[in-house]
Amino acid sequence: MTAHTLSASITSDDSRGMLLGLAGVAIFSLTLPFTRLAVGGTDFAPNGLSPMFVALARALGAAVLAGAWLVWQRASWPPRGAWLPLTLVAFGCVIGFPWLTSIAMRTLPAAHGAVLVGILPLATAVFAALLGGEKPSRGFWIMAVCGSALVAGFALRQGGGGLHAADLAIFAAVLLAAMGYAAGGRLSQTLGGQHTICWALVLAAPPLVPVVAWLCWRDAALIAAADPAAWAGFAYTCVFSMFIGFFFWYRGMALGGVARVGQVQLVQPFLSLLGAAAFLGEALDWQTVVFAIAVIATVGVGRKMGVKRR
Repeated sequence: MTAHTLSASITSDDSRGMLLGLAGVAIFSLTLPFTRLAVGGTDFAPNGLSPMFVALARALGAAVLAGAWLVWQRASWPPRGAWLPLTLVAFGCVIGFPWLTSIAMRTLPAAHGAVLVGILPLATAVFAALLGGEKPSRGFWIMAVCGSALVAGFALRQGGGGLHAADLAIFAAVLLAAMGYAAGGRLSQTLGGQHTICWALVLAAPPLVPVVAWLCWRDAALIAAADPAAWAGFAYTCVFSMFIGFFFWYRGMALGGVARVGQVQLVQPFLSLLGAAAFLGEALDWQTVVFAIAVIATVGVGRKMGVKRR
């Protein structure tokens, strides 16, 4: 393979990785609005499900889908070295992020939570450097910090210059998700994106079964009284947020690199704002559009910055 052919192949992988990552982000962007719908307290779903049930039952439902997919693919067991990163994915993305965001969405507007999640790209890049052996350039870090600063400034502006008590849950959720994204993105380079998320879901299933069974008993009245819109929100987070979205996301990071493709997440808060406006009736003003354009610009510039990968 000539140097020119190799360079063209790398560029093609980077582009495909960015597109697949964007598809995953588009799916993930509706997670907070639909979680807000599932836990209730909105005009569309006054009667919702408990935050813990939404978080853990959706993970268990996705694990059933993942197990069926692995059986259909006749997948072999992951190698021994894959179990640690799979555990990080299970703890961070399958259990930690859904649980903490479900708790936060009980009191926070989906729009406010969405902009706080905007620091996820920078957190993912940090974990990619720590866990994945990637070395982003100085220019990359500058653009990542600029984009995150824009999102953080937007969050403070939305919160009247302060943060809500549930914001700490969102920030903890972001750290856990970033850890899971970095570990899963690197593992996807050898195990494959679909196998990575499916095995992580299956790994998380055994401890979830007794907990979800207990929640079904404890919350029987809430479950019976939940509005259809709340169940629709739950179904989306189960099938798309916890399962299908990761097919695109981990494959994209495997092709384009964790740090680089992770920057696509900078547009996620603003896609979430659109989703909150469409599905929850939350307000969307012109300042949001201005911030969205600025953040998308940082993604475009950051994509051109160098990231060394092993």
